[in-house]
Amino acid sequence: MKAIRFGIIGTGSIAQRFVSGLAHVPQAEAVAVFNRTTSKANLFAAANQIPQIYATLDELLASDIDAVYIATPHPSHAALSIAALKAGKAVLCEKPAAVTLAELDEVIATAQAAQRLYMEAMKPAFFPLYREIRERIAAGAIGEVKFIRAGFSNPTLPAGHAVLDPAQAGGGLLDIGIYAAFLAVDWLGATSEVQSLGRIGATGVDTFASWQSQHQHGISQLYCGLDVAGSGEALIAGTQGYVLLHDKWWNPARATLVTATGEREELARAPIGSGLNYETAHFCELLRSGQQESPILPHAKTRAALQMTLQSRQAVLGI
Repeated sequence: MKAIRFGIIGTGSIAQRFVSGLAHVPQAEAVAVFNRTTSKANLFAAANQIPQIYATLDELLASDIDAVYIATPHPSHAALSIAALKAGKAVLCEKPAAVTLAELDEVIATAQAAQRLYMEAMKPAFFPLYREIRERIAAGAIGEVKFIRAGFSNPTLPAGHAVLDPAQAGGGLLDIGIYAAFLAVDWLGATSEVQSLGRIGATGVDTFASWQSQHQHGISQLYCGLDVAGSGEALIAGTQGYVLLHDKWWNPARATLVTATGEREELARAPIGSGLNYETAHFCELLRSGQQESPILPHAKTRAALQMTLQSRQAVLGI
């Protein structure tokens, strides 16, 4: 089995979780790192035994890495993805994949033209419990899924955090709301109508949003926020029962399956590693087999979730 050699772009907390998760991914390793601030790259490399530090992005992309993992602020995701794809590297990019649909469309077009693998790092789809729930629902456990309810709100971010910075495309919707949008799109398909209400905080970003959407196969009700506390549960409701994903549903470990007759079954699949290892393992499998798009998280699903999130964001911010 070919070892996949990753170059890491960005050295924040999510990059640390990614590298920690690699210990649980067979034949995958971080061999290079780039950060515009060289001192940060040096510290990150030393802490994680990464052998190569590059002073420029071009040097990283010219090296013999197989793929890049992008863990930088939101507005840089699209440009970095495009640069890496044009350099012939596969790309695993943190969510959100882009901050506009035009940017994402350019990324996808570049990936297709370069014939390179591109995938958003939307971790819930690859957790063992989530995949088990998908199998159970596909087998008819709760009938046809018609309704999704999900949300989370966290008021504990410190002042100065990037999520509170409009210049970094901050706000709850693009940071945590996109998880809920993914869940809705994953089960119900793309949206045809989105209705949103929300609040704008002192720094000019969305600090709370509640939105409901009409999808191809049902309706969703979602919320996210940065100024109140809210539980992180999710409901997947079908015509013959429902599944309740317990807090924090986007790192799914526990769920309750309830049938229309009231029978209850507790499901538990404790994750190992950082949790990011599951999406990484899938990405590596795709890369080894020469695929350019994930069948679990295809480009169209990434686009539909971003479109839904941006529609709500535009309504709340009035842009």
